[in-house]
Amino acid sequence: MAKKTPLRKCVGCGEMIAKKEMLRIIKTKDNDIRLDPTGKENGRGAYLHFDAGCLEKAVKSKGLERSFKMSIDADIYNKLSEELIGIEPK
Repeated sequence: MAKKTPLRKCVGCGEMIAKKEMLRIIKTKDNDIRLDPTGKENGRGAYLHFDAGCLEKAVKSKGLERSFKMSIDADIYNKLSEELIGIEPK
């Protein structure tokens, strides 16, 4: 029997896709929001496609704010978009 592939929902577009094909964003205990390229860091996670368009949709729909149950400053979104450009999909 084949193993199940874990699926996660993109907070930008809402599409369900394999966890390994997505970028994980975490909120730490200190309410610090950052990218988790390993996918294994401690903290509340939200998933996003490797696409700047999905990040824009997440900003407009407040998808990350809903996932983390907190307001997120524009500078954090800017930092995430800069880091997103530097990471290549696996």
